[in-house]
Amino acid sequence: MLFMAAKVFGSILTVALITSTSHACSVDEVLVKGRVDHVPSKAIVRVQLIYSKDVRGEFGDVTVEDGKFSIPIQFLTQLRGPVINGYFEKCGRKPKTVIVTLIESDQSHEYDNVSLDFGKDFKIADSGTYILRSQLLLDGSR
Repeated sequence: MLFMAAKVFGSILTVALITSTSHACSVDEVLVKGRVDHVPSKAIVRVQLIYSKDVRGEFGDVTVEDGKFSIPIQFLTQLRGPVINGYFEKCGRKPKTVIVTLIESDQSHEYDNVSLDFGKDFKIADSGTYILRSQLLLDGSR
């Protein structure tokens, strides 16, 4: 009788784990805004997220408009995948460095390049959005 009860309880527990709503790590965002002095024609700004061990992550490009740019880059905070149906996953992944490069749209020439320390140069603005602590200035005359 005790064996049968344990077997039923095990089945109920298995079904509960399989059908329950899984926990998911958040998708956060790095928002890079700035301006460009001496804007070259056909210039774009590329933003690249770099993680520990110099692993390159998400990136995006944006054109410079009226000497200004703004680009959001989303990233998944998941460090380790879920073990059982979304449980026991590990969240907290953040970039270590954010590389901002002013380049010609055909990528034949680099005008300026800035390496930003994620921990020092960014602050959290609201739930999951990180912004620069001070405005970024790139120079297109180089």
